[in-house]
Amino acid sequence: MNRKLKCIAIDDEPMALLVIEQFCRRRGGMELLTFSEPRVGLEAICRLKPDLVFLDIQMNSLNGLEIADILPHECGFIFTTAYAEYALEGFNLDAVDFLLKPFSYERFEVAVEKALRRLDTCRSAVPECLVVKQEYNNVSIPLSDILYVEALGNYVKIVRQSGGHVLTRTNLKAITDLLPDSMFLRIHRSYVISISSVISFTRTRVKLKGLAEDLPVGAQYAGQVAEILLFLD
Repeated sequence: MNRKLKCIAIDDEPMALLVIEQFCRRRGGMELLTFSEPRVGLEAICRLKPDLVFLDIQMNSLNGLEIADILPHECGFIFTTAYAEYALEGFNLDAVDFLLKPFSYERFEVAVEKALRRLDTCRSAVPECLVVKQEYNNVSIPLSDILYVEALGNYVKIVRQSGGHVLTRTNLKAITDLLPDSMFLRIHRSYVISISSVISFTRTRVKLKGLAEDLPVGAQYAGQVAEILLFLD
């Protein structure tokens, strides 16, 4: 499954969202969800953790600057607004770029390229290995070698794509906090999976490469699992 650039656009003007949608389609390689209600859009951002957000500033129920201030740190954002006076404040919030409406496709493309460069820099900073204790030894496991992680009482089993597993005395939340959201997804109170290893899924099961049996999807995770995996090719 080749991953596209995951994007969300929030603007209370339908025509502004239509322009962004057309530009994303023209550029290609971008998956876009649009929201005209800022609070609903913010909830989607927190659930889906997109790569890039297009964000208007003056909106009906929630100011875009307020949204930007609470976005996940790994989420890049581009302001799209008709008010140039917000530019300085926008850049102080570490915006990737500031598109002043009405903006051209060429200007849009420049902003997206800047976002891609920043995203590549962030991804290169992701740790390559997970280090855990097994008995009295520290074991380093490449993230790319993790197929899934399973909670087993007071232990966690880390199943490797290359075969075998590592058993460490900890809890699943502690391990999940060490794994990058862009690579791993919690599907059940007892399971976290490698997103790149997913072959197929339903609302109740996920099939992983090289694994004979499907893994269960917990009812409370089903909506998030479907939304995130449907974002992928």
